Amino acid sequence: MSHSHADVLVVGLGPAGAAAAAVAAALGLSVLAVERRAEIGVPVQCAEWIPAPLGAYAQADGVSAQKILGMRTCLPSGAVFRSEARGLMIDRARFDQALAATAERAGARLALSTRLAGLDPGACAARIAGLRSEREIRFRWLIAADGPHSSVAHALGLKPLETVHARQYTVALNERDQDTSIWLSGDYPGGYAWLFPKGSVANIGLGVDKRFARDLKRPLDALHRRLVEEGRVRPGIMSRTGGMIPVGGLRERLVVGSVLLVGDAAGLTHPVSGAGIAAAVISGERAGEAVAQAARGAPEVALAAFEEDVRDQFETTLARAVVRRKELERCWGRDLAQRDDVHRRGWIAFPEYFAEGPSIP
Repeated sequence: MSHSHADVLVVGLGPAGAAAAAVAAALGLSVLAVERRAEIGVPVQCAEWIPAPLGAYAQADGVSAQKILGMRTCLPSGAVFRSEARGLMIDRARFDQALAATAERAGARLALSTRLAGLDPGACAARIAGLRSEREIRFRWLIAADGPHSSVAHALGLKPLETVHARQYTVALNERDQDTSIWLSGDYPGGYAWLFPKGSVANIGLGVDKRFARDLKRPLDALHRRLVEEGRVRPGIMSRTGGMIPVGGLRERLVVGSVLLVGDAAGLTHPVSGAGIAAAVISGERAGEAVAQAARGAPEVALAAFEEDVRDQFETTLARAVVRRKELERCWGRDLAQRDDVHRRGWIAFPEYFAEGPSIP
């Protein structure tokens, strides 16, 4: 088995890993970033919306698909509440690929079809396996950006993250739209259903907690049929995808020895909305800065500052969302799950979500 060395080993080349690799390499560190997939960002497992401030990362050709102005939230009674939610629909695969290209231009080495095969965190050594060979990497720091079922976190003995399952179809729209649509209902326990317009097509999907409902296909097919009957989308399904979304909030530790966890692997996805791209990019960049600071001296201080900064920015928001999820858990499978006031308390578009006071009954 061959051996090599890098200042920084990045595991995973989604937005968090690519952002981390780009910053660390630009700041002068040697970086090796490995990605288990053969093609970055493929298959897409995302509704493909990003908030407007992240538009600066969507400038590469083919990344931006259209602007989004608002969000229509549909409550169980049929009442609809529109709120401003400015953002962009993107081609997620091209978005990820553009971030990875930035990292490569900065000097990072990228290895696709390569997985983490073993980790000895005490020795700062990892085994990585490609299609035809396996080698050992000695690193000074490792940035774990390998998603909700992080192999790095598992190797460190960290607890698995709580997740929900998501399933999504891409379908043709009959008319273009600049608002997303959200459906809140007891039919989607532990999650919600969505329509995200993307030019002439739309991503429609739903997420559920399989402790409360195991079948995603039936309710998604029912949503699709309803939208066809309403004249909003066409019958055919252009593509299908699915995945897991972490919903348990931040991990107890974001730094373990010389390992930094970012993005979904750190539990930074919003436990109610499922949004995670912005937090992934921000945490990845901050991790890249932290390891560069650590290389200049006082590594413990630099890594502690990374954890403190990420928690300062995200912990309050994520903790509130975890509380709202736990409140809603008491309602699934009961009549309460079809009450508008329950969902207003549990969804980010409503003022009740942010209010203090009595929880959901």
